[in-house]
Amino acid sequence: MAESHHAFSRSDMLPPQPPPASEVGVIGWLRANLFSSIGNSILTVLALIAIWWVLSHIWPWFAHAIWNAESYRQCREIVAETWGPEAGGACLAVIRERWKQFLFGFYPSDLYWRPTLAFILMFVALAPILFSQLPRKMLWFSLIYPGLAYWLLWGGSIFVPIVIYAGFAAAYYGFVLGARASASFVAPLLAAVFALVWWFVISGPLINILPNIGIQSVQSKQFGGFMLSVTIGVTGIAFSLPLGVLLALGRRSDLLFVKAICVGFIEFIRGVPLIALLLVASFLLNIFLPPGTNFDIILRVIIMVTLFSAAYMAEVIRGGLAALPRGQYEAADALGLDYWQGTRLIVMPQALKISIPGIVNTFIGLFKDTTLVSIIGLLDPIGLITSIRANAAWNGMVWELYGFVAVLFFVCCFGMSKYSQYLERKLRTDRR
Repeated sequence: MAESHHAFSRSDMLPPQPPPASEVGVIGWLRANLFSSIGNSILTVLALIAIWWVLSHIWPWFAHAIWNAESYRQCREIVAETWGPEAGGACLAVIRERWKQFLFGFYPSDLYWRPTLAFILMFVALAPILFSQLPRKMLWFSLIYPGLAYWLLWGGSIFVPIVIYAGFAAAYYGFVLGARASASFVAPLLAAVFALVWWFVISGPLINILPNIGIQSVQSKQFGGFMLSVTIGVTGIAFSLPLGVLLALGRRSDLLFVKAICVGFIEFIRGVPLIALLLVASFLLNIFLPPGTNFDIILRVIIMVTLFSAAYMAEVIRGGLAALPRGQYEAADALGLDYWQGTRLIVMPQALKISIPGIVNTFIGLFKDTTLVSIIGLLDPIGLITSIRANAAWNGMVWELYGFVAVLFFVCCFGMSKYSQYLERKLRTDRR
C-alpha cells in the first residue's frame, strides 16, 4: 500500500502554465461580458441585429452627405443626380455655411478671438480644480478667471470686474469680523451685508469716477449660439455649487430663522418650472426695478438658472450630509474645531464625495436646460435653428441642424460624466 501511495504523489512542482486562450484577450472578454450564459448570448445576438438594422438605414444618409451647396433644394438635386431619385442624404452644407453662427451667434466676427481665448483659458482655470496633481498656485488664476472672462466677452472698462471682485473682499472682511462673535450665524450674515452694500451702493458711483480703460464693448443681444450656452451653463455651475452648499447647511441648521428661509427658498424653487422663472426674469423683473434701470438680460437669466440649480444642489448635498455617520460630527467637536472649521475640514469633504453622482447629474441637467432661453428670445443653438430654418434657402431642414446641436451637447455632457467617474474612482476609500 505504501508503494501505491508513492505512485500517485509528485516529488516536484509543475511549472506555471499560461491561462487558456479562451479565458484571456478578446475571446476572454467576449465570453465574460457578452456570452457568459445562454440568456446573455441571445440578448447579445439580438442587440447586434438591432444595431446592424439601425446602421444599415442611417449609414446611407451619412454616406450621401452633401457639404457644398447653397440651399436645401440644391442638396436634394445633387443627391438625386448622384445616387438616384430615391436616395437620401444629409445636407451638411448648412453646417459648413453656418458653423460660426452656431458657435458665436451674432458676435462681431473681428472679435472672435475674445470668446475663443476665454474658452481656452476656461480649461486652464478648471485644471487645478479638477486635477489635484497640478500646482496649487494655479488656483489664483482660477479665482481671477471669472472676472477676466466677463471682461473678454462683454468688454468695456477693466475696472468693472475689479470693482466686482472688491465686493468679495468686503464680504471676506465682514466674515472675519463676524467670526469673532460667539454666534455662528453672525459671520455669513455680516459678509452678505458688506458685499451687498459694496455692490449696490458703492460700486456704481465708484465705476463712474474711474477712467474708462478697456476694450470694445459688445452688447448682450449679440451673444448667441453655443457660446451663450457655455456662458450661462458654466457660470450657473460655478455659482450654484457653493450656494447649494450654504442652502444645505442652512436647511440642517438649528437656527429656526435660517432654517425657515432655506426651506422656503428650496421648496419654492423646486415647485416652479425653470421656464416660469426665465419668463419672470425676462418680462416681469423690470417692473419691480427703478425706472431707467438697465438690468442685462443674460445676467438675469444667469441669476435665475443659478438659483434654480442651487435649490436642487442643496437637496443633493443634504443627502450626502445625512448619509455621513454621526461620529464624524462628534469627531470634529472632539478635536476642538468650531462649526465652520469642522464643516470645512471634516464634514463637507466627505459629504461632497458621497454626493458626486448627484452633483454631476445636476450639472448636466443645468447645462442642457440652457436651451430653454430660446423661449425668451435669446438665440442659443436651438434658437438659431429656428432662425436658420426661417431662411428660404434652408427651409425644411430638421435632422441636420438638430443633430449638430445634439452632438455639441453630447460631447460636453459625456465629458462631465466621464470626469465624475474618474473622480469617484480616485476618491474611493474601500479599495483593497
